[in-house]
Amino acid sequence: MTMNYPNDLRYSDSHEYIRLDGEIATIGITIFAVQQLGEIVFVELPNQDTWFEKGAEYGTLESVKAVAEFYAPISGKVIECNTTLEDSPEIICDDPYGEGWLIKVQVDNLSDLDDALSAEQYQDLVQGV
Repeated sequence: MTMNYPNDLRYSDSHEYIRLDGEIATIGITIFAVQQLGEIVFVELPNQDTWFEKGAEYGTLESVKAVAEFYAPISGKVIECNTTLEDSPEIICDDPYGEGWLIKVQVDNLSDLDDALSAEQYQDLVQGV
């Protein structure tokens, strides 16, 4: 399966993507992560208004293969969680870059994105895996 990584997103080496809209970041997991995990059966998201630092664990996904943590690619405060995923975690597999987003964050420091990867850099990273 060909994996597409949208060029308008930034990526972390822990397989999260960041869609920036001003100072609001929508965060989810990449199609590569979805394929590594397989069918996702449960998602645990942080509470709204939770603040976390870049690199902190902020939730877990359970699949038929494994349990995986996800890590904050930026520092900030959670302003919205995709609660639809609580009842329908398979949406992450069906549409990771659209309806399958995880959280929206008020970005604390935009320079946190300085080391985020472009789509091309992320594709190079995962091709060797």
